[in-house]
Parts: sequence; structure tokens; C-alpha cells
Amino acid sequence: MLSITKTGSRPTDRRSAMKTQQRDTVFPNLTMGIDLGDRRSRIHVLDRQAETVAAGWAATTHVGLAEWLVKYPGARVVMEAGTHSPWVSRLAKAGGHETIVANPSELYGRKRRKRRNDKLDAENLARLGRADPALLHPIHHRGEQAQVDLAVLQSRDALVKARTLLIGHMRGSVKAIGARLPQCDAHSFARRMEGEIPDALRPALDPVLKQIAELTERIRALDKSIEKKQERAYPETERLRQVKGVGPLTALAFVLVLEDPKRFLRARAVGSYVGLVPRLDESSEFQPQLRITKAGNELLRRYLVQAAHFILGPFGPDTDLRRWGFSLMERGGKNAKKRAVVAVARKLSVLLLRLWVTGATYEPLRNEQRRSPSSATKTDAEATPPGEEIAAVTGA
Repeated sequence: MLSITKTGSRPTDRRSAMKTQQRDTVFPNLTMGIDLGDRRSRIHVLDRQAETVAAGWAATTHVGLAEWLVKYPGARVVMEAGTHSPWVSRLAKAGGHETIVANPSELYGRKRRKRRNDKLDAENLARLGRADPALLHPIHHRGEQAQVDLAVLQSRDALVKARTLLIGHMRGSVKAIGARLPQCDAHSFARRMEGEIPDALRPALDPVLKQIAELTERIRALDKSIEKKQERAYPETERLRQVKGVGPLTALAFVLVLEDPKRFLRARAVGSYVGLVPRLDESSEFQPQLRITKAGNELLRRYLVQAAHFILGPFGPDTDLRRWGFSLMERGGKNAKKRAVVAVARKLSVLLLRLWVTGATYEPLRNEQRRSPSSATKTDAEATPPGEEIAAVTGA
């Protein structure tokens, strides 16, 4: 009788491999999904076998959430990024919990879920966090002190926007009656316009002018406090201000938003972090040119773009970064100037990160000096430690 023995059949190997993989997968003992709300939050807790242990509501306060965190020690806590996620994540970490903050824009994209409520959201976060945290596209929240100091910059920005709105209102109101206010910068607007307002509009515009003067004084006071804060708590901003066009606001915003420069494995990753890289929507041979992602902190991105405008502007000094930007503009094409400004802003972010990490002295025309044999006393191998990226430090 003929005996046939199956050796290494494909279906058997696949099933055994799947079983081995399931045995090797390490799931947390407890996973807690929190759907944060402004007043109250929905909580869903799973065990290692993905069975529901508890579900319910908690007040979105330190006391209300701490009751659940203390009840389930050592649980993996998962939540979406939002208004309350910075302090809630710090609360969970302080209690010894592994904390994951999901990026909702990456998690759900542009798709609108057909079935959505707080109960389902909390359970969905718990199940995704239990299975594979990478599916949540975790983000890193800055520390409490950095968040407080960044709020000062954001408050100043709000005051500047309010002043700009009021100045525009005054100019538009004066134009509407056939007159025109003279040109001047925003800092001197209240002083210069005191005698320029038409008599017919004084009852309407005098209160606005006084408000502009008060906003200007408050902005100046914040600028002085920001300078003192840099000198006392953030001396590393001096390295970044070596680059002409990078002022105290840009330098401090860069340090506060990034907080830890060593968490970037590659310097060029910072361009993506601040949202200055194009979006990707490629398929086969279809590779459209899309706008930048505008991810990350909007204030820092705007400061970097303003610095790029100065570098490429009429008062910008001659640097490798400026020359590189001009070479991009010379290519022509639609919106060549705008593309060059964004590219310079992205390259500037890489340059600032490298200056921060290495503590190097900024050389505006280092590429030019490298091409000139008589300009340097050291060779490139002597001047740059092994593994350091010269192009990243020079910004070209």
C-alpha cells in the first residue's frame, strides 16, 4: 500500500506561522481608551483578551479622570490629540501609565465615519491601542513649561492680529469718505495718526486709535519679557540667531515647539514636522505636485516663512541659502517665487536644527569657501567630525 506523507505543505506552514505569531504577540494587560470631551469623557477598558472590563463616563477634570486611572494601574492609556490631551497625557504618565496620543487627522484622514459617537470612539481607541499603537500615528506633546512659554508667543501673536485688524478698519473708514491716512509701520501708527484723522470721523475712530496705542504698548512689553526669557531659560536661541533673518521670536518658537532636538533621527525630518513639505498622493505613474501639508505648529511655520522672505528680500545678506533660493526662482514656472520661499523656509528649519544640535558657528558662505582652495586653513575632513552633514549646517 502506497503511503503519502505531506511535508512542508504551504497551508499547514501558514497556519502554524499565524499561530506562532499570535503566541509571540505581547498585548498589554489593560488598555484604556478615552474619548475626551469638553465637559465629560467616555472611557472604555479592555483586558489582554480584548474583552470589555469596564466602560463609563468621567468628568474631564483632574479628579474625575484620576479616579479611573488609579482604578486600573499599569493600563495603556490611549486618547486623541485635542484641547485637553496635553494635560490628560501628563496626568496619565505621572500615574505610571503608558500613554499614547493618537493623531486624528492621520488616523481617520478625510473619511467621515458612518457610525460615530463617544461610546464607539472610546472603544475604537482602546482596540487600536491594544492591537498596534503604530496604527494611531502617535504624537509627542511638549512639556508643561514649554507649553506655558509658547502661550506667551501665541498671546503676542493674537495682539498683533487684533492691532492689524483695527488699523485696517481705520484706513478703510477714512478712504470711504475720500481721504487717506499716510503710510507708516504698525509700531508708530497710533502716534503718527493722532492729527491725521478727519474731524467727521473722530467720534468713531478716536476710541479705536486709543486701543491701537494700548495694544502697541502691550506688544512692546511682551517683546521685552520674551528677550529676558530667552537669556535666562533658553540660551540655545543665541545659536539660532546667528542666521540673519532669524529674530528672537522665531528662535524661541523653534526651541519651544521642537523642545528636544535629538528626537529627530534625520535633520531633514524637521521640514515635515513643521508642515513645509508637499503632500503625497501618488499612484503608479500619477505623481501630481501638491501644496504643502501645513502640519504642525502654524505660528512657527509662519515665522519661518517670514524669515525666508527676509533672506530672499532686498535687505537679505549674501549667503548660501539666499543664493540657493535665487537659483530656484530662476527656474521660472508658475509661482516660482512662492515655491522658492517655502523651500528656503524648509531648508532654514533644517539649518536651525543642525546649529542647535551641533553648536556649530554659522558660516553664511561656507559652500563658497569650500570651493575656494585658499580660503580655508583646514581640510573638510579636519573641520567636520565624521558623520556630520556639512550641507545641513550651511543650509545649502
